[in-house]
Amino acid sequence: MKKVSVLISGLLILLITGCSTDNIIKVACIGDSITYGSGIKNRVHNSYPAQLDSILGISYDVRNYGIGGRTMLKHGDYPYWDEEIYRCAREFKPDIVIIKLGTNDTKPRNWKYSDKFEQDYRKMINDFQSLSSAPEILLCYPVPVFETKWGINDSVVVYGVIPAIDNLAAEFDLKIIDLYEPFVNDENLFPDKIHPDAEGAGKMAEIIANIIRKNN
Repeated sequence: MKKVSVLISGLLILLITGCSTDNIIKVACIGDSITYGSGIKNRVHNSYPAQLDSILGISYDVRNYGIGGRTMLKHGDYPYWDEEIYRCAREFKPDIVIIKLGTNDTKPRNWKYSDKFEQDYRKMINDFQSLSSAPEILLCYPVPVFETKWGINDSVVVYGVIPAIDNLAAEFDLKIIDLYEPFVNDENLFPDKIHPDAEGAGKMAEIIANIIRKNN
């Protein structure tokens, strides 16, 4: 009987306060290892999507759909498109989509297909816009690359990826989240010069949260 009373009390509280999961705003974080949280101790709690979820609070459900090494380019060495996680992200029917891809595209073996970058990015935007949830889509600049590693380089980020994102944001009238300029003096937050640590991921989360709060 005690368990039944507790259950009834809980239901009454929900009715009185008007709490409902229908009001939850679903956020899908699309990205590579930086989104996934590679190199971050306890990434489940300290990746940028996890910290974003904590910052935004109970009205939001933020999911991490990052996977290491993936490219926006369909002709890249490890295209995000080929992953099951991409299907899962769409099936989540998000209300907000945060796209942060492009870092791995700067590798020479990938960027040789640079003429396809905007085309492939455009297709991903269209894929998410076609969902029944009609999500708001936010396009992220890559974070700075402080040392050329694994072929990843800052020059292509600045002169290739970022201008392409600018073009697409203008074409689709989408908001850009600048994750480049705020970090140019924060090399200390990137232990391997590519991936942020927990503090760096937290700063990313704060920047993104501020944009989301302004729009919702």
